[in-house]
Amino acid sequence: MEPEEIKKTVREAYGAIAEGEAKGGSCCGSCSCDSGAFARSIGYSENELNTVPEGANLGLSCGNPTAFTNLKEGEAVLDLGSGAGFDCFIAARKVGMSGKVIGVDMTPEMLEKARENAKKGSFLNVEFRLGEIENLPVADNSVDTVISNCVINLSVDKARVFQEIYRVLKPGGRIAVSDMALLKELPASIRQSVDAYVGCVAGAILVDEYKRLVEGSGFKGVKATVKGGSSCIMPDTQDPMGKALLKGAEEGTSLEDCVVSVYVEGYK
Repeated sequence: MEPEEIKKTVREAYGAIAEGEAKGGSCCGSCSCDSGAFARSIGYSENELNTVPEGANLGLSCGNPTAFTNLKEGEAVLDLGSGAGFDCFIAARKVGMSGKVIGVDMTPEMLEKARENAKKGSFLNVEFRLGEIENLPVADNSVDTVISNCVINLSVDKARVFQEIYRVLKPGGRIAVSDMALLKELPASIRQSVDAYVGCVAGAILVDEYKRLVEGSGFKGVKATVKGGSSCIMPDTQDPMGKALLKGAEEGTSLEDCVVSVYVEGYK
């Protein structure tokens, strides 16, 4: 598929998730586990889960980016691919009313859900903007920290994403990204599957390549820490993504040998 076709497919898929017409296909999305239980298993505390509005956690995470960056009172935080606002609301508690959190998402249905959640939770220091992570609707040198959770793998131009992150960060600003990455290349059947792309697998790149992209955008002190294998991806044979993943397994490739959750950090 052409890049614009991929983008359109991803937007439609996540729009359906936001409206409850489909279940998530990211990480835990193809398995039957509860979104709260899954969130706890990847690093979210019970307190964090209790402070977000109901409906903000859609089970689309692959880690907790706010857990490994020391957010401070008064800071400005930008969340790429903010979805229903889950990580934005957690960050908002940490930066306080003197701080600000901006969520950017390209899916109108997700933005609508996030804004409704912000009203429900009376989050006055959170703002949600429509935009693409390759062309952020954010001013130069304006935020202290950029976070993202299982989203950058969906971009067809990841180098551009990190260039944009570098642009909007203040000097000394930092990134805290949780994402899916690869230890080795995927089989062609999965790599070419649209369902697997939407499910945050087919668009993933090698861990070393991920680190090089971030460094190539100008970031210093870049670390890429593998946090776990793909054991959270338990294919449901009735789910399109699950079928794609099972096809790869039938061809002799275990996803646990390929796909991992990775935390990437660095500073400008």
